[in-house]
Amino acid sequence: MAYKYLVIVESPTKAKTIEKYLGRNYKVVASKGHLRDLPKSKMGIDIDNDYEPHYISIRGKGPLIKELKKYANKAEKIYIASDPDREGEAIAWHLAHLLKLDPTDNIRVTYNEITKDAVKEAIKHPRPIDMDLVDAQQARRVLDRLVGYNLSPMLWKKVKKGLSAGRVQSVALHMIIQREKEIRAFKPEEYWTVEGKFLKNRKTFTASVSKYKGKKLDLKNEDDVKEFMQEIKTRDFEVQNVTEKERRRFPSKPFTTSSMQQEAAKKINFRSRKTMMVAQQLYEGIKVGRGAAEGLITYMRTDSTRISQSAKNQAQAFIEANYGKDYLGHRKNDKQASGAQDAHEAIRPSNISRTPESIEKYLTKDQMKLYSLIWSRFMASQMAPAVYDTVACDLVQNEATFRANGSKIKFPGYQKVYKEANNKDNILPALKNGEMVKSKDIEPSQHFTQPPARYTEASLIKTLEEQGVGRPSTYSPTIETLIKRYYVKLEAKRFEPTELGEIVNDLITDFFPDIVDTQFTADLESELDEIETDKKAWVDVIDSFYQPFSKELDTAWDKMDKVVIKDEPAGFKCPECDHDMVIKLGRYGKFYACSNFPDCRHTEAIVKEIGVKCPTCGKGEVVERKSKKNRLFFGCSRYPDCDFVDWNKPVGRECPKCQHYLVEKKKRGSKQVICSNCDYKENEVKSSQQA
Repeated sequence: MAYKYLVIVESPTKAKTIEKYLGRNYKVVASKGHLRDLPKSKMGIDIDNDYEPHYISIRGKGPLIKELKKYANKAEKIYIASDPDREGEAIAWHLAHLLKLDPTDNIRVTYNEITKDAVKEAIKHPRPIDMDLVDAQQARRVLDRLVGYNLSPMLWKKVKKGLSAGRVQSVALHMIIQREKEIRAFKPEEYWTVEGKFLKNRKTFTASVSKYKGKKLDLKNEDDVKEFMQEIKTRDFEVQNVTEKERRRFPSKPFTTSSMQQEAAKKINFRSRKTMMVAQQLYEGIKVGRGAAEGLITYMRTDSTRISQSAKNQAQAFIEANYGKDYLGHRKNDKQASGAQDAHEAIRPSNISRTPESIEKYLTKDQMKLYSLIWSRFMASQMAPAVYDTVACDLVQNEATFRANGSKIKFPGYQKVYKEANNKDNILPALKNGEMVKSKDIEPSQHFTQPPARYTEASLIKTLEEQGVGRPSTYSPTIETLIKRYYVKLEAKRFEPTELGEIVNDLITDFFPDIVDTQFTADLESELDEIETDKKAWVDVIDSFYQPFSKELDTAWDKMDKVVIKDEPAGFKCPECDHDMVIKLGRYGKFYACSNFPDCRHTEAIVKEIGVKCPTCGKGEVVERKSKKNRLFFGCSRYPDCDFVDWNKPVGRECPKCQHYLVEKKKRGSKQVICSNCDYKENEVKSSQQA
């Protein structure tokens, strides 16, 4: 079919959707991401010629480039509609080069959401390719190549093959290891708290000690507790300082990329990689009903909380119609975080009326979970605050003061659609100054201070963002690289550095201290942002980094000692040749291998027994195993002779109802023993805090 205009996008999914929006005069095709890049086999940077990058067509993309040129030759006008960010701008520039288009012509089209109105409006207002954006992306690419392609070969030579080091990756690894050192150095300190149960009109309520002899109570040991408890002579306490207030809790801002990744980890248990993959699907378009596919959310790579006025108006109309005028919020324009590029709006639904319930049947379970999170977070951000009635009072006897706090929700506000915390009412009985209440039970409790927690994905992303290290789009691939290289491992959803990770970190810290310095990396990010706003030339930024870095490289090659990772004895013989087995450190972790390698290539996975016999065969031991996606499961040590597997941990007991085996099912913050076959359950137990 003949066409006048050619539109090039990145994704085939987007191409189909947008072609239906634009009509028969338009041909929409996909570049499927980058078509040109730096070569993989060499540095590809001419350091002596102003760091000139040498781009080549990506291997395997030749037929696609040929096809795009064929489409371009038939079109009267060509528009490039790659993603609206630095990388998308660079892709547009590379396409212009391949198709021999003038980048100063009006060939670039951008939109923040894939809806019919947004796409048709964008196509009316093409612009030239923004070379400042291209230079900013090019500078980042050159910078990362100079770091990675210089440090990685050094690690191969000095440690082992297959390792890598990167600018943001090295900082993230350093942060994880520094936290681990804090945990190892931590010395727990004993402290005690005292909580009392009190009675008023047959209603029991709790209060905790706040003061003793007019000062904040500090109970360090059992002797302090005994001294304090001796002051409590009777069960009677006087009510003092009753204070009633109204407290407001305001909704959070709509999502940025990093806050979406953090909240998805907390609320729907998504890894950052999964969050971005599902968000990409929602952005590119989902077929809803009989109509064309449409993008359900705005662009998902953003560091801004800004919302367009039209989206605000739609939200206000929806809130008033569905919840009433009292629920309308009056949020001022949010102040953007320091360093935010503010190139795009916050992540929001592209059509407010597409409630999660109305389109649930068209979405996968994962799409539904994330869309519901995005929709409710955005709607809540435009709603009124929640209002609580709070009451607080002191309960006093001699020189001991207990503090009681209560709250009751008066008006739910935004929490009608989005719950952010435990919002259960804690209602105190009616209390008046001067009246007496009786203590029912006063119980001291011993505690020990806890070490700082290891990073989760959510807390690591939050810290990287707060420190100004990297950008939202870099966090997920950075984390995946650390896991893939076996520099860190996820234990109970928290990052724990490996021996290999610590070796690599020590070498980089010793010889390239700037590379792991958060402030240095954050300042470099700011300079990259200044290239985008034409405040700095990209070559100058690269040169100011590379000149001292190259001197450190020379020193490291000369003085860095080769690290020998010794094999550990495994304590048993090879079943094939009777030589000793050893524990080796491989690319994906530790494993058993024959010491007679390469003459004998026998290897075995290292598995951990849990002290439970296999419930299927009764002969093997239940061991921990990892799936291809690194998810923990439990299986029989006699596999493949026995095929027992379970995602939940067997506990070694039978169900009293049906005699099937019982398992321990973990929930967020708790664990529960349940039957693997019937509905039998035992009481939930709160999980102990993870270090």
